[in-house]
Amino acid sequence: MRVVVAGGGTAGHVFPALALAKELAERHGADVAFVGTARGLESGLVPAAGFAFSTVEARPFERKLSLRAVTAPVWALRSVGRCRPLVAGADVVVGMGGYVSVPASLAAIRSRRPLVLHEQNAVPGLANRTLSRVARTVALSFGETARLLPRRIDTEVTGNPVREEIVAVRSDRAAFAEEARSTLGLEADRATVVAFGGSQGALHLDRAVTGALRHLRDRGDLQVVLLTGTGHFQETERRLPRDGPLLVRAFPFLDRMELAYAVADLVVSRAGATTVAEVTVCGLPSILVPYPYATGRHQEANARSLQRAGAAMVIMDHALAGELLASKIAAILDDRPRLRAMGERASAWARPDAAQALANVVAEAAEG
Repeated sequence: MRVVVAGGGTAGHVFPALALAKELAERHGADVAFVGTARGLESGLVPAAGFAFSTVEARPFERKLSLRAVTAPVWALRSVGRCRPLVAGADVVVGMGGYVSVPASLAAIRSRRPLVLHEQNAVPGLANRTLSRVARTVALSFGETARLLPRRIDTEVTGNPVREEIVAVRSDRAAFAEEARSTLGLEADRATVVAFGGSQGALHLDRAVTGALRHLRDRGDLQVVLLTGTGHFQETERRLPRDGPLLVRAFPFLDRMELAYAVADLVVSRAGATTVAEVTVCGLPSILVPYPYATGRHQEANARSLQRAGAAMVIMDHALAGELLASKIAAILDDRPRLRAMGERASAWARPDAAQALANVVAEAAEG
C-alpha cells in the first residue's frame, strides 16, 4: 500500500501526520511519502523521521481582494499540476488539513485517487470544508464537528494522532516523571504547573503567566515549568520573579514534551488541536486560553469541548491577567478532589488510539 500524506506548517500539523505515518508503516506495511512546503517544519522533521519528502508551493488562503487573490487560481493550478506525478501511483492520499494539504488533495481528485481528510479542530477549516464533498471519508477529532460539514458526507471520529512517546506517558508516568525532574531541575515534593503557548510561543500568555508567578511567589509547595517559544524567551525570562520560595524553570522549548507532561499536575496553554490531544492523552487537568484570532474561533470551540467534559477551565484571552490566572491556578491545585476529577475526565475524553483508528480509515480507503 502506497500512501501520500499532505500537510504541514506548524508542529501541531506535522506531529499528527508523523504519528499516522509511523502507524501506517509499522502496522500496515505501507510505503508512506509526504508532500509539504520547504519553509514549514515538515521539511526537517519528516526526513529526520525516515520518510520520503517532496515539496510543493502552497499559500494561505486570501480572504481579501488583492493581487495575490486574483492570481491565486493560476498559481493553484500550477501547484496541482506539479503534485499529480507525486500522487499518481498512490493507493490513497491523506490531507491533514490547512492550505499546505490543498494542492496534493486536488491532485488526488484529478488523478482519481481516493482522498481521506483529517480535521484536527472542532470547527473545520476552509480547506477541509471545501474538499469534504469529494473525499472518500473525513476523519474527525471532535464528534461535534460532523454537524458543521455538508450532509451525506462519510465521517468517522478517530481523534487526533499523538506521538507515541507522549502516549507512553499515559501508562508509565512515574518513570518519565523521574527523568523529567532530573532533566528539568525540579523537586519531587512540589505541585507542578506546565505553561506554554504552543510550538511558536504566545507572548500574551507568557506575560500573564509571569504576572501570575509574582502573585504565587510565596508558594514553596509549587514549581512552574514555562516554555516561552524562542522568540519570547529573553523578554519573558527578565520578567520572572527572583524572590520567594516558588521554583520556576523557563525554557525556550523542549525537544521532549513528554517529560513536561509526565511531571505536570496542571497545564496552562492555548487550545490548539494537538495540544488538546496531548494534554488529554496524558490525563492532565488544564486551564485553556484560546488564541482569539484563530480562524473560525476554532481554538475556543476546542477548549469549550473540554470544558463541557469537565476536563478544563477556559479563560478568554481578553480577560487574561496575572492576578486572575494566579487565583485560578491556586483554586484548582488546592482542591485535590477537583484536580483529580479533571484529570480523570481528561483521560476519559482522550483518544490514545487515534493514530491506529485513522490508519485503519486510510487502509480501508486504499482497499476501495
